[in-house]
Amino acid sequence: MAQSNHDPTAITAGDVLGAYLRAQATAFLRGLRLHDEGAASGAAEGGEAARGLRGAARRISSSLSTFRAVAETGWADSLRTELVWLSATLADAHAYGARLTRLMDALHRLSGSPEVPAPRGTAGSLTVGSARAGALLERQLTLSRTRAHSAALQALGSSRFHAVADAVAVLASEVPLDPVAARGRVDDVLVPLAEVAGSRLSAAVAALPAPSPSHPYDADHDGPWNEVRRLLRVHRYAREALGEDVARLAAAGEALDRHRDAAEAAGASATAARTPRIAPATAYALGVLHADQRHEVEASRLAFQHIWLPAPAQA
Repeated sequence: MAQSNHDPTAITAGDVLGAYLRAQATAFLRGLRLHDEGAASGAAEGGEAARGLRGAARRISSSLSTFRAVAETGWADSLRTELVWLSATLADAHAYGARLTRLMDALHRLSGSPEVPAPRGTAGSLTVGSARAGALLERQLTLSRTRAHSAALQALGSSRFHAVADAVAVLASEVPLDPVAARGRVDDVLVPLAEVAGSRLSAAVAALPAPSPSHPYDADHDGPWNEVRRLLRVHRYAREALGEDVARLAAAGEALDRHRDAAEAAGASATAARTPRIAPATAYALGVLHADQRHEVEASRLAFQHIWLPAPAQA
């Protein structure tokens, strides 16, 4: 149950949801302003502003989904669709750069590690192969990053985006709510809706594939884990809207973010390894990199389980 210092008969579902949505709309507009101001001053400022935009957009769209019954449904569905489009477009532009950085860091670490064996029939380390692998990955991912960045810039300059920004600006001062549901008590209206999101997450966690020692790098299992990540985010934002402490949920989400990042990095290294006519040393380096990132996937799954299912206290 959500805890509040207010008289539960005085504060309504509309009060709580409206305050949360207005706060997120304000955060969205702040991120937009920072993005506009920092567009010409450097990537760091632009990246921070884009993260603010994405975070606010996700929170608004998630809340409009979880608490749809409390809002004007036509307006909520329309705005949610547009915010999902926007956050996905901005996320793509960020993802390729972050993936390249992750892979370059891993190659640098692995090429200097005495624990990584040299390929059979050779002497030395991964130095030559990793340099070529890095160059190949940089070519492939930089092209994808450039395309995604161009798409994001085009989106931010489009009439579609300006319509979204206008709608969020209105939301910052006025939240269209269902007049009946909004008058209900928080415990009667918002809490049950949030519990539905929590139940969906619990069911998805319970359905996760069991680990298999014979297939430690089974990429087929990434899908169910990514679904848990999505549902965890929805659950976290719902509890955040109710004013609850979501530190544990945030930590679990960070573990699943690392899972997603490592899985996608492994996929990128596997794609690069299928490039025709690459040198054996390059292919070997990419294979080691793929295995390293799949190890990171497994470590992230374990980290999530430790957070989500803490060991019972010893008697």
